[in-house]
Amino acid sequence: MLSKQAAMRDAYGEALLELGASNKDVVVVGADTTGSLKSGVFATKFPERFFNVGIAEQNLVSIAAGLALAGKVAYAGTYAIFVPGKSVDQIRNNICYPNLNVKIVCSHGGISVGPDGASHQQVEDIAIMRAIPKMKVIVPSDAVSTKSIIKAIAPIPGPFYVRLTRSSTPVVYDSGFEYEIGKAQVLREGGDVALFACGIMVPEALKAAESLKASGVAAAVVDLHTIKPIDSDTVVKFAEKCGRVVTAEEHNIMGGMGSAVAEVLGEKRPTPMRRVGVMDTFGESGDAAELLKKYGLTAAHIEQEASSLVRSR
Repeated sequence: MLSKQAAMRDAYGEALLELGASNKDVVVVGADTTGSLKSGVFATKFPERFFNVGIAEQNLVSIAAGLALAGKVAYAGTYAIFVPGKSVDQIRNNICYPNLNVKIVCSHGGISVGPDGASHQQVEDIAIMRAIPKMKVIVPSDAVSTKSIIKAIAPIPGPFYVRLTRSSTPVVYDSGFEYEIGKAQVLREGGDVALFACGIMVPEALKAAESLKASGVAAAVVDLHTIKPIDSDTVVKFAEKCGRVVTAEEHNIMGGMGSAVAEVLGEKRPTPMRRVGVMDTFGESGDAAELLKKYGLTAAHIEQEASSLVRSR
């Protein structure tokens, strides 16, 4: 398990090609990063439905909104530091306020961007996007789920934000993954502590659960890929079952998936919990693996927090 690796960006390109073939209303808009994001493969087959607007991220968002107003299903994206980073006003007023059918798909989320440094390591995007009314927020955990999600959101009306990772990541799912909006995936059962994770922290949570098992702790692992709308029922179910919760994300602990889980538990089922994530700081330039270790985004850190919670009861 987790021995195979694949790139979410490649899966995005593959999904766009399949969508383009099956739905003539699908269009793709890019901002001079279409080669890196792999959305440029769409242009090779459907050039009349592909628009590269150059280094103009606010324009990217507004053009996608215009295409949606014309009845198109617009997929638009670049690096996460630029969208939403430079385009919050356009996303809010041009896409979300009129509830347009724009799917924003951005790569290079989190500190695993690596050598590009803090200026390009987006750790605030989930917080930004989930705070905007009508925006739905998804963070896939691998290439298989990415492809399924990209295709599944096409017929669902309204705006989406899908956050991808730069590097190849472990494959968590087999080819049978089917996305259901607002429904988390239970990857492992357990009764001592619930590990809720998204993105690249899902395989880390699975590794942590296996290590915890060796020490007699049964950890449940839940892929909480859809952060908004969050699967409140599953969050509450595992909080009640386990009595302890750990969240793990490659994002600032302020306003991200951990905060979303805490909001649910605070209202519906107060539960002892810990959050693993970027501790309200900026990243730095470095090798991705070294940065993830330095900033506490590894299986070992998840295991440490879970063990601490178990011992405290």
